[in-house]
Amino acid sequence: MTTGSIPSPRPPRWHVIIPTVGLHLGALFAFLPSNFSWSAVGVAVLLHCVTIGLGISFGFHRLASHRSLRVPKWLEYFLILCGTLAAQGGVLGWVGFHRLHHRHTDQPNDPHDSTQGFWWSHISWLMHDVPRLKDINPIIRDIANDPFYLFCHKHYITLQLALALILYAIGGMPFVVWGIFVRLFVGFHSTSFVNSCCHMIGYRSHETPDHSTNCWWVAFLTFGEGWHNNHHAYQASAQMGTRWWEVDLTWHVIRLLRSLGLATHVRAFNVDKVTKVAKVDA
Repeated sequence: MTTGSIPSPRPPRWHVIIPTVGLHLGALFAFLPSNFSWSAVGVAVLLHCVTIGLGISFGFHRLASHRSLRVPKWLEYFLILCGTLAAQGGVLGWVGFHRLHHRHTDQPNDPHDSTQGFWWSHISWLMHDVPRLKDINPIIRDIANDPFYLFCHKHYITLQLALALILYAIGGMPFVVWGIFVRLFVGFHSTSFVNSCCHMIGYRSHETPDHSTNCWWVAFLTFGEGWHNNHHAYQASAQMGTRWWEVDLTWHVIRLLRSLGLATHVRAFNVDKVTKVAKVDA
């Protein structure tokens, strides 16, 4: 794998840089004894499961970005709301950037092209000028005019502030520090590891025209998203873990919903459509 410099200078996005720095600084308050309680940690873990597991992995990624299954509209909107509370930007941009990633994986038009190095693919791409919403509208036409998606896209910061007020009313500053700052810190970097580590370290089960890899600890943090080489081999699949040790919790939730009749048209991994290789990346 080769690395290089960013192709051309891109203006910094200060409206993203400043809140991101503030988030990281806010997470440091977790080290103050007055901000620690096991109930606050429990709130953070629960919200991580809801926002990253149900919201990002299920809602933003497998449902909205890839349409790997169908669910009732009320459930779709609930999942999109959960993903919005992960505060990883507006849903329209998240879906649009991810679809661009799959169209141009590890190439110059990939928003987080891993050939530009770990730091770029992990976080720096967000801190610089990226394609504007109007530029990605052609690839998000299926959601661009949906009123609920538009609401979540426009008000994801307001919704986060509302959640912070609720947590403060319930448990004071410890709930805010852990349920907002620590939880967003862990969720943000967990998702970013898919863009960075899962194109650099791990093993490859399938020959794909990119650098995607499977990484077990990223899968653990992201409820199955770390089986990224499997995902790039069959992008439409709602299932990402294919071997018994490749635990994919999001897929098990989808299976449960399918058994209850709440998930239909579920597309699952078909090993006959990809080429297995025994190569393991260093």
